[in-house]
Order: sequence, then structure tokens, then C-alpha cells
Amino acid sequence: MRRAMRALVTVAVLLAVWQGVVAATGVPRFILPPPGRVATTLWSQWAVIGPHALTTLAEILLGLLLGAALGAAAAMTIAQFAAARRWLLPVLVASQAVPVFALAPILVLWLGYGMASKVAMACLVIFFPVVLAFWDGLRRTEPGWLDLARSMDARPWALLWRLRVPAALPALASGLRMAAAVAPIGAVIGEWVGASRGLGFLMLQANARMQTDMVFAALAVLAVLAVALYTLVDAGLRRALPWIPYDGVKE
Repeated sequence: MRRAMRALVTVAVLLAVWQGVVAATGVPRFILPPPGRVATTLWSQWAVIGPHALTTLAEILLGLLLGAALGAAAAMTIAQFAAARRWLLPVLVASQAVPVFALAPILVLWLGYGMASKVAMACLVIFFPVVLAFWDGLRRTEPGWLDLARSMDARPWALLWRLRVPAALPALASGLRMAAAVAPIGAVIGEWVGASRGLGFLMLQANARMQTDMVFAALAVLAVLAVALYTLVDAGLRRALPWIPYDGVKE
């Protein structure tokens, strides 16, 4: 309840500052609409915004699931095989030098204007944080535990699944939280480049028509989706991994 109250107070303060800026500067509504006008547009145009929001949500969820699965598999492969570390890790690091936005037109060309290209974009954005966080956890397993397991003739795969993966779960949880926070970025970028549905597509269409209130309404829905997704992932991880301390206190 305290967290909910803090969130409500934060939102109220931001809205008050927004309204104060509009009132003090007299900025035209087509440049910066007041919060009330955005809320009115959100309510009156929900029949239009809602289906686009569902499309974007589906793209985000599919991209999150696929990116997290591929990222975890890649991290375990890198941790388990030295050859994979030598060949795959430099490729992964170099791939981050390429702007994600530059890859969006290529993915649309390859996968089309449907949901597949947007899911692929979300997957690309999510993939590297999960790989990096999980691999960092895997390679930081307590050396004494590994030595003890090896002295008991534990096989490499047993070391991975029974020791290194459980020890790296806190790091994987951090990667998943980061992935949940950035997942909407990939989906919206894909919709900006080429789409016929989704909040990104709706924002582009509204911006072309100078319907700034609709743009802000779509942004508000996207922000709510991002916060809700992060909250659900965080709550699920807290329930699945109750032994991990949060905020310095074990729950």
C-alpha cells in the first residue's frame, strides 16, 4: 500500500508540474496539450487506442519470452564451452555497436510488416542484457563450491545445472528485470519503421495529423504497460526466488 501511495503521489506531482508548465508558458495545445486534454482523448478514443495497445503488448510479451530464453541459453553456452567464449562473445559485444534502430528496416524487409519483425526487434533489445547478466553470474560462482564438487567427481554438466545455474539465479533475475524495462523499446521501434497496428504506428499517424493529444495518450498507455510488465516480472521473481535479498533485506 505504501508503494502504491508513493507511485500515486509521484504521478500527481508530475501531472501538476506538467499543468503548471502549460499554464505558465501558454504553449499551444498542438505542441504540448495539458494533462486534462490527454485524459479526455484517452477516454474518448479508447476504442481506437485499445486494440493498438493489445498488439503492442503481445509483441512485447513474445519478444520478452523469446529474448529471455535465447539469452539464458547463450549465456550457459558461453559459460560451459571455452570455444564459444572465444568465438561467440566477441560477436555479441560487437553487435551492440550497431544501433538497434538501424536493424529495424532490415528485419521488416526480411520478416514483413506483421508481428514477427516487431517480436524480433524486442528480442534483440532484450537478448544482450539477459546474456550479460546471466553469464556474469555464472562465471562468479564461488570457486570453493566448484572445487568441492570437482573433488566429488562431479561432471561438467552437473556443475552447470546443480551448482552454477542456481548460484547465478540472482544475476539472471537482474537481467530479466532490465529486459522487462527495455522490452517496449524494441516493439515500438519496429512499429515506427513499418507496421499497420500498434501504439508506435498510432503515434506516427497521430503526429502526422498534428494530433498531439493522441500521441501523449498513446505514450501514457505505453508507460502503463511498461510499468505493469516490470512490476509483474519483479513480483514473479520475488515469489520464485524468495531467498534473494531485496533492498538489503531478505523477504
